[in-house]
Amino acid sequence: MTDALAPDVAAVRDLRVTFATDGAPVDAVTGISLEARAGEVLAIVGESGSGKTVTANTLLGLLPETATLSGAVIVRGRDGGETDVVHASHADLQAMRGRDAAMVFQEPSTALNPVFTVGFQIAEGLRAHEKMSKAEARRRAIEILRKVGIPDPDKRVDDYPHQFSGGQKQRVVIAMALVLDARLIIADEPTTALDVTVQAEILELLRTIRDEFGATIVLITHNMGVVADLADRVVVMYQGDIVEQAPVRELFENPREEYTRQLLAAVPHVGHGKSATQDASVPAPSSPPEGSLVVARDVSIGYPGRFGSAGVVAVKGVDFWIGPSEVLGLVGESGSGKTTIGRAMVGLTEVLGGSMTVLGQEMRGAKPRHLARLRPDVGFVFQDPATSFNPLLTIAECIAEPLVVHDRASSADAARPRVLELLEAVHLPASFADRYPHELSGGQRQRASLARALALNPKLLIADEPTSALDVSVQARVLELFAELQRELGFAALFISHDLAVIDQVADRVVVLREGVIREQGTTVQVLTQPRDDYTKRLLASLPVPDPVEQAARRAVWKQTREG
Repeated sequence: MTDALAPDVAAVRDLRVTFATDGAPVDAVTGISLEARAGEVLAIVGESGSGKTVTANTLLGLLPETATLSGAVIVRGRDGGETDVVHASHADLQAMRGRDAAMVFQEPSTALNPVFTVGFQIAEGLRAHEKMSKAEARRRAIEILRKVGIPDPDKRVDDYPHQFSGGQKQRVVIAMALVLDARLIIADEPTTALDVTVQAEILELLRTIRDEFGATIVLITHNMGVVADLADRVVVMYQGDIVEQAPVRELFENPREEYTRQLLAAVPHVGHGKSATQDASVPAPSSPPEGSLVVARDVSIGYPGRFGSAGVVAVKGVDFWIGPSEVLGLVGESGSGKTTIGRAMVGLTEVLGGSMTVLGQEMRGAKPRHLARLRPDVGFVFQDPATSFNPLLTIAECIAEPLVVHDRASSADAARPRVLELLEAVHLPASFADRYPHELSGGQRQRASLARALALNPKLLIADEPTSALDVSVQARVLELFAELQRELGFAALFISHDLAVIDQVADRVVVLREGVIREQGTTVQVLTQPRDDYTKRLLASLPVPDPVEQAARRAVWKQTREG
């Protein structure tokens, strides 16, 4: 697959990157050396703050003016030309970007301009580097969209980014990177925000790019399952330095460094959670047990139309329940209705038909005064705590807010003892109380979000994708904390996720949702180890596991389920 005699497509030698700040300078990369060889996928892995994205951005000369660089970063194009990124002029970097090296960004919605068609944006890169007519640029744009799997490219070339799904937008961004036949493709967390089925398709596309386009891919990720699926070699970074690098099978079978072993151990794996401890022979209950906190019967949930248009029914006649002290896992792809169900439980989305009772309150037609009485007993953990916290309030004031709003405390100061008690429960130091949300890491903010949700001792907790944006090691700690608090406090919970391995860590029962309809439900061990529905089987087959040998076998199964 790689040519040992060919020169490296990219070579980094003793790279050091320091950022100037209002305080002391920050050393982001501390003297690393690595190479990306022709025709390989090189994965750079590590937690947030390890320096992996800084290293990737350095390859394209995309660091801000506050960065100081030393060392050498060489990028070689298909024509044999070299660019020394550290010492290159602005014009040299512009000529290199797109032609010799291109970037696939983590969030395609921010990489695409919403006011231009995707065809215009692809053609823009072509015409910046090559002299060609608008008609020729359009023809090339249609051709590359076809190659990355966009259906009806002749028509879709004139569509705008908002008219594409998340997975299709990522394909468009990959097309923009490929259109100039760049030899080096840098993919920065290209699947983090995607459902597992879409993620599997994007990984297959990246594999095709390597094999058919002859591109070298530098993959930046914290998902060790993605690494096992796609990478040829792996570089492990920690606090700006490389702690280990090895061929992918060697790294997974025999990691030398303790940090690498910790990363691998933190990856959730179907079969290592509740599905390993439950008895598969015990049938799931066929009806809600006595004292169930949530009971939904033939419930439909939707959104009203605007300006006379028809509304949208997002959830269509489903039946489920949450028993006392039970964690119900709700899984499915984007658009399946998972978050809609969670929002309906607190009255944020309208119940259109059927019946949904939450803590004895019928949610269909519920009045605001009824919801006001219900909400102190329902906690909500949001997917992105950074946007759910008020940035002008300290962590203590954010956590105290429910106590003040519901008259459990007269002020944030009066609630201080309870706040400190909650911080201790979620394993955060008391000193964090006086910090602001932006001063906490993602995992720390999610713990604070959990503390806020528990402030009123709720009977029911709704957790909406609470770990999807976290590093695997941080995710593992948050899941352990969730399970520990749930055992100690005994609250029931709805845990929403698109990751079946995460669901396996916390859920007692699982509901699989697709396009607003329940496809399967049962105990965790039954759904995850003995799935009956083809859609559940496809979700399981799409989930990458941190084992290159097992993942190769799972990839073959996934291809069969997709073709079937």
